[in-house]
Order: sequence, then C-alpha cells, then structure tokens
Amino acid sequence: MVLVIGMALGLAIGGAAIFLFMQARERQQAAGVGAAAEKAAELIKDAQARSELLIKEAEVKAKDLMIGARADAERESRERRRELTALESKLQSREEAFEKRVESFERREADLNRRDQSLKAREKLLDDKEAERQALVDEARARLEAVAGLTREEAKRSLIDEMVAQARHDAARHIRVVEEEAREEAERRAKRIISIAIERLAGEFVTERTVAVLALPSDEMKGRIIGREGRNIRAIEAATGVDIIIDDTPEAVVISCHNPIRREIARVAMEQLISDGRIHPGRIEEVVRKAEQRVEESIREAGQRAILEVGVHGVHPELVKLLGMLKYRYSYAQNVLTHSIEAAFICGAMAAELGLNEKQARRAALLHDIGKALTHEIEGSHALIGGELARKYGESAKIVNAIAAHHEEVKAETILAPLVDAADALSGARPGARREVLESYVKRLEDLEAIAKSFRGVDKCFAVQAGREMRVIVEPNQVSDDDAVMLARDVAKKIETDMTYPGQIKVTVIRETRATEVAR
Repeated sequence: MVLVIGMALGLAIGGAAIFLFMQARERQQAAGVGAAAEKAAELIKDAQARSELLIKEAEVKAKDLMIGARADAERESRERRRELTALESKLQSREEAFEKRVESFERREADLNRRDQSLKAREKLLDDKEAERQALVDEARARLEAVAGLTREEAKRSLIDEMVAQARHDAARHIRVVEEEAREEAERRAKRIISIAIERLAGEFVTERTVAVLALPSDEMKGRIIGREGRNIRAIEAATGVDIIIDDTPEAVVISCHNPIRREIARVAMEQLISDGRIHPGRIEEVVRKAEQRVEESIREAGQRAILEVGVHGVHPELVKLLGMLKYRYSYAQNVLTHSIEAAFICGAMAAELGLNEKQARRAALLHDIGKALTHEIEGSHALIGGELARKYGESAKIVNAIAAHHEEVKAETILAPLVDAADALSGARPGARREVLESYVKRLEDLEAIAKSFRGVDKCFAVQAGREMRVIVEPNQVSDDDAVMLARDVAKKIETDMTYPGQIKVTVIRETRATEVAR
C-alpha cells in the first residue's frame, strides 16, 4: 500500500515536473536556450525533493493506519474470546441443570413404579375380598329365601312396589306444597307489580306532588273564580286540563292534576287572573296561552342551565326541552332533573377514575331519565322511551344503549351502560336523596340486620348497597347448602312482612366450605 501511494505521488510529481519543464522550454525558446535549461534543472530538482518528502509522509501515515487496524483486530478478538467463554459457562450450567432434572425424573419414575406395584397388590387383595363378600352375600340370600319362603325376584318385586307407593305419596305431598308456595309467590309478585305501577303516580308523597295550593287574597275571590253558574271554573279546567277544588279551606284553592306541566300552567294562569282581577272565559283563554309560553320558556331555561352546569354541548333542542320538563317530575320525592345532574357528576367521576371519556359519561347520565318527561303520554318503560328519543335526536349509539340499558331491560353493549346504572343507583340511594333522613336510614339498616340475626345459624350479617342488599354469613356446621336456600327465602319473606321500603332488597346467604388435604 505504501509503494502504491509513493508511485502515485511520484507520477503526480513527475507530471508536474514535465509540465514545468515544458513551460521552461517555451520560455527558453523565447529568452534563450541556456538560461531556460538552468531554470528547468532547478525546477526538476525541487520537484524531486518535494516528491521524496511526500513519499515519506505517506509511509508514516500508512504505518499509523496499520498499527490502528492491528489494535482493532486484537480488541475484537479479545471481545469474541470473552463472549465464547461466557457461552461455554452458560452451556455448562444448563447441562448441569439438565443432568439434575434427568436424575429427578429417574427418581420419580422409580417411585411411580413402586407405587404401581403397591396398587396392583392392593387391587388383587380387593378382588379377593370382593369374591369373598359375594360368596357370603349369596349364602345369606339363600338362607333368607329359605326362611321367608320368597324367592329373590318375589322379594325384589314386593320391595319395589312398596317404594313406588311411598314415592307417590311423598310426591303428592310435595306437589301440594309446591302449588301452595307457587300460589303465594304469584300473589306476592302480583301485589309487587301493582305497587310498582301505582308508585309511578301515587305513593306516600302523592298529595304533595300531584296538587298545588294557591293562596287567595280573600274568600270573596272564590266566588269570582267559580263565576256565574260555574262558567269561569269550567273554562279554567277546560283550558288547562286540571281539576280546580274549592272547599271550606279559608283563602285557598287547590289545583289537582297528575301531569306536572299542566298543573304548573294552571298555577301561573290562576296567579295572573287573581292579581289582574278580571276573570271571564275570554280573559281566561288569553291568560292560559301566556302562561303556556312562560312555562315553556321556563322549561327551556331549566334544560339549558342543566346542560351548562354539567358541561356538555351539541344537545338537540328537543332533548333540551325534554330535559327541562324533568324540573316538574319527581321520583320518590326526589326531583328528577336534580337527580339527573347529580348522577351526571357521579358518572363522570367514575369514568375519570377508570380512564374513560368523562364528558361522554356525563352526557349519558344527564339524559338517562329523559324518558320520564313523556311517561304520561307514551306507554312503556322510561329507559326504553329515553333510548328511542336519544336515537331519534341524533345521539351516538353508545349514549342510546347506556340510556336504554340503565335498568337492564336491554343488554349493555359498552362499559358506559353499567356506569350510568351505578350512578343512578348511587344518586337515588344516598341518605336524604329520596325523603329519608340519616336517622331513619341508619334505623332501617339496623332493622334489616336484626331481622337476619334472628334466624338460627346466622353468624354475621351486613346491609350493603345502601340497604338494597343483605349479605348473611352462616355457620357451616349448623346450616347446610339446602338450608341456606331456605334461609335466604325466609329472611326475604320476613323483611317483606315486617318492613316498608322502596324498590327491592336482595338477600344473599354465604356459607363457607373448606376442603383440606395433606401432601405427604
């Protein structure tokens, strides 16, 4: 490599010298042959000296490169030797482990062979004992047949007939018991279904939530409201669709209607008529129209305020209106709009903890009871009605499914549906949400636990899920698995008989079963 670099440098320098010589020769021809020759000789000598210097520098650089390459090669060789050494030690350790496993397998195989021989010996002993037992049974049967005067087949037939008769008797008794229980259960469930249907329009709070009491400036106003031959009161009832009750209550009139929107319109119209003083059929129709506009505006404002408070956007105007109508709806004395807002915040918090879309969860929970706005006009479950409304007004499939499935009437397709269901239950079950102060709430939980503890074999009991579920832990040596089923049924029946509560209470009996074995 050094010679190649030197030759290349020599050729380059020679070319340069020739080029200089040619230039000198031209100058010599122009200025004179003698002077040009001397100048060319000096240039050639100078060029040769420079080429020798360049050759030496190239040789030095080539030696440095060779030394560096040799050092790199030695370093790479050492690294490879170290890797090979590590691989050898690793392979050696694996080989030792493999030999140990082989030895272990051999020991296990020998142990299994010994056990196999022992089992064969036991099996032979059992076969001998079985043959001996069969011989004794045949001998005993022959003696019994001789004493009883019956053959084996005759005795067997007699025993079977007796067992069939006893089984028929027991079956008839059990069928009668089952029929009675089924009749009682059907009656209980029918009463429960009727009570649930009644609760939608009537309950402990029905008087407060289906009527409005309007104060009058004087009892003289009652006559003006009634009008000549009752034409004013009939006009009010016809225009608003409510019942106006005027009785002996001083300076008060009662507006009764199950539809809260109509009741509110009638209340606003009556207040306007009383303050104005002009009460006649023509004026009544005009005031009722204005009251309808005011109530509709109030509904829209309530819906928009709820949406802004929860922080959702892009809700269809019709859904906003339906949401505002929930301001006048109550469930177990809990305002449905307030409950929806509360459930939205709870659902959003749970979604945030799970790393899900918080705004989507809030949106679904805010709209989950939207169907209650139309349960007076449309038959069916409010969850299914709400799902259809959400689909109609452009909500996403996840929101629609969460609304329709929050009472498990349809199958949940996403995690959003159980979240909304849980938020709905939490908002409704918290103490104080549904006309239940803390003292009565704690007292109801204590009563539930006392009822469960009154049964034999109960070790511990806990009221969970805000009193909607009872978990009863029993002593396994006192209560069997079959008894646990009956205990759950008895506890549920006693709760139904002794207590009054909204919704339903689930009773779960827990019996611990332990299986223990010793490895030798």
